[in-house]
Amino acid sequence: MGIIYKQAARGTIYSYIGVGLGFITTALLLPQLYSTEEIGLLKILLAYSIIFIQFATLGLNAVTIRLFTYFRNNEKKHNGYLFIVLSVSLIGFLLSLAVFYAIKPILIKNSIESSALFVEYINYLIPLIFFPLFFGVLDTYYSVLFNSVRGTFLKEIVQRIFIIASIILYYFNVFNFEQFVISYIVSICLPTVFIIISLIADKQFNLKPNLKFVSDTLAYSMMSVGLFGILNNFTGVIILNIDSIMVNSMIDLNSTGIYSITFFFGALIKIPSRALIKISNVVIADFWKNNDIDNINDIYYKSCINQLILGLFLFVGIWGNIDNILRILPPEYETGKYVILFIGLANLSDMLSGVNRSILGTSKYYRVQTLFMIFLMGFIVLTNYLFIPIWGITGAAIASALSLLLLNLLRYFFLLVKFKMQPYNYKHLIIIIIGFISYLAARFVPEFKNLYFDIIIRSAIITIIFSLPVYLLNYSEDINNKVDEFLIKIGIKKAIKK
Repeated sequence: MGIIYKQAARGTIYSYIGVGLGFITTALLLPQLYSTEEIGLLKILLAYSIIFIQFATLGLNAVTIRLFTYFRNNEKKHNGYLFIVLSVSLIGFLLSLAVFYAIKPILIKNSIESSALFVEYINYLIPLIFFPLFFGVLDTYYSVLFNSVRGTFLKEIVQRIFIIASIILYYFNVFNFEQFVISYIVSICLPTVFIIISLIADKQFNLKPNLKFVSDTLAYSMMSVGLFGILNNFTGVIILNIDSIMVNSMIDLNSTGIYSITFFFGALIKIPSRALIKISNVVIADFWKNNDIDNINDIYYKSCINQLILGLFLFVGIWGNIDNILRILPPEYETGKYVILFIGLANLSDMLSGVNRSILGTSKYYRVQTLFMIFLMGFIVLTNYLFIPIWGITGAAIASALSLLLLNLLRYFFLLVKFKMQPYNYKHLIIIIIGFISYLAARFVPEFKNLYFDIIIRSAIITIIFSLPVYLLNYSEDINNKVDEFLIKIGIKKAIKK
């Protein structure tokens, strides 16, 4: 998988460093220093901003991933493509700003009783739309230049370091809460500045237009992909964020805070897929251009089995330590226990599906993906509406799990019928059985009074029972090669001389 493997490996390292920083922020600092209402405020601001951002991009990220290959020419500065995307993004931001001010009275009316704090800080949505919008556009641009890790480093590590610094300043009473919120927003905005500086340093920030290059046929393709990109990304973000918004509107901001913190633990399972998806989008788009079905099939199979191994290992590790997680968090977060379970299962099903989203989204049937997303958007809104009154925040998590599972089933069967792509075999079932056995082994361990000792013992048992058979069975060449490199470095295994 060449460049995919290298970029994914580096991106995953950055992502896991970000996970460590995110754990410090989300699991240790925020729940101890802030009320559930204040945490809910941060979550709901981000949820709304992400929705506005997806509208403001006007489908540009989809256009970049699918069609940049036709602009690619380093000597000609990629035929002015960066000028196009930044100009369209600015137009998109102005349109989203107009929509924001149009619906602002409605947002205030719906939140004034259950989420008064959100009403107080609602105008902070504007910088939270502007800067991340351009970061996303530039990060995607970097990805199609085969550098998908720069943005990952800035977002997963640099941004989180600034957030932790803001929390520390709040802890020592240098900042009050309002100043902390401003600093938190600045931390989210800074990666945009840094990625521009990075592009300039790499001599890839060229704003000279070359509109003559855009033929009528290419312009039509860009508009068509962009239109469906808007629908696809917008509905995708709705699916990922509507649960928090509906918890906020149907319960209150405190419940949103509990939901966001416990959601974090379930979302950890998907971390290994982030870097893979970013670079896979670019490479698979090139393979479709050359009609290289064999390579796409190979990526599909390897991504499914690699992500299942990594995702299942994380899921078993998290759910096997669920009681320890609840011991770390304040008592009020116990109501989010099954949020962790169902969000974890949702993300595990997404990991098991590999890069099916990239394959379908960059194929000639990309419009079908949009139809799937629109259907799922309605499904998740309906299930949230039905489940939240019955099971509270757990109901929102169940709705998310069912929706993501259904979406991946739709993608799987479509790829199977249209392209005869079938990435699963008996190996996947055996890996799941190994994961289940490792979970049972950890659950039979009696609880130790010392929290950290309990985590170490329980996690060690899971690691040994899960990792050893998976490694010996050699179901993933990529993972085994990485393990072998590590074993050689520490002197446990000798390098094979060729």
